[in-house]
Amino acid sequence: LLHEAHENFEKMGLMGATPSVDWARMLGYKDDVIGQNTKGIEFLFKKNKITWLKGWGSIPAAGQVKVGDEVHSAKNIVIATGSEASSLPGVTVDEKTIVTSTGALTLAAIPKTLVVIGAGVIGLEMGSVYARLGTQVTVVEYLDAITPGMDAEVAKTFQRILVKQGLKFVLGAAVQGTKLTETGATVTWKLRKNASEASLDADVVLVATGRKPFTSGLGLEALGVEMLPRGQIKTDEHFQTNIKGLYAIGDAIVGPMLAHKAEDEGVAVAEILAGKYGHVNYGVIPGVIYTTPEVGTVGKTEEQLKDAGIAYKAGKFPFMGNARAKAVFQGEGFVKILTDAATDRILGAHIIGPMAGDLIHEICVAMEFGASAQDLALTCHAHPTFSEAVREAALACGDGPIHA
Repeated sequence: LLHEAHENFEKMGLMGATPSVDWARMLGYKDDVIGQNTKGIEFLFKKNKITWLKGWGSIPAAGQVKVGDEVHSAKNIVIATGSEASSLPGVTVDEKTIVTSTGALTLAAIPKTLVVIGAGVIGLEMGSVYARLGTQVTVVEYLDAITPGMDAEVAKTFQRILVKQGLKFVLGAAVQGTKLTETGATVTWKLRKNASEASLDADVVLVATGRKPFTSGLGLEALGVEMLPRGQIKTDEHFQTNIKGLYAIGDAIVGPMLAHKAEDEGVAVAEILAGKYGHVNYGVIPGVIYTTPEVGTVGKTEEQLKDAGIAYKAGKFPFMGNARAKAVFQGEGFVKILTDAATDRILGAHIIGPMAGDLIHEICVAMEFGASAQDLALTCHAHPTFSEAVREAALACGDGPIHA
């Protein structure tokens, strides 16, 4: 909204002094929103007669959970301990100057300069936030492209848009370490292509090099729980570990570290423990990057389809051809739908543009029902809406879009 006020209000005839930032009140608002959501969960616990044991838990033996000095017995135990930020050799996090996403949400002041290590989802989301608050943001990434694993065309467009917004990128750079200074910290990296070294000073350094399962202190090693090389708990198709009655879900096991993935697994394991059939369709789990524009993805990328030797069609439609998007200065980006060349069944979709995180779910529902692009194309979409771009991309998988 701050960006809209500074960049777009005047274009729409909304005149007057542009707002300034009261950082303390902004953080207070953020904390209040978080508090409302977490208290909502606490209310649901009470409503559904769920006993909340507050404290650090461990599993001393099969069928036992220890919290504080008390040991509780259970027929079934579900580990849902989430994840924690991972770091790099030579980088020591203090959550004040060298921070993870946790510290980045509680900085004492808006930094003038920020170096983000890692061009993944968290790094770009946080970097985008601070860039809009006036911070000079430089993103240092080990690979030669941002958002690893994303559709390459989307990633390229995404980087171009972020550069226009003021973010700077150093790609193909291996961070060698960080060092605290009197005014902040220095980040040193070595370019992979020619091994040349460079460094940059910043008020704050954000370490956004991914996350790892948070399982320390649970006592899994002593219990004999089988683990995977990257620290995840190994489970079978029913989310059960090699210890009978011990289950695990979410960031603690294999798969994308997404809250909604964990939620679906929580529902599935609850169904299984109730003697029913619990299932998660991992082929239809959307991913969203909450920048502006947003990025929403589901299913296969073009690169994955090519690697698998699957014949496919790609239907694409730019938001510049969408009346609603143009009216609110969000015409950059596009919708891309990938379908099986023979059957027209939707295999994946990738959106960069306004409300992409919401638009992607229309395609998720279609994929759950095994729909074709033609099914989407024949569905009437209200005008003017952002969702018309989804229909146009579906039309592009056939004879072509109407408005292009």
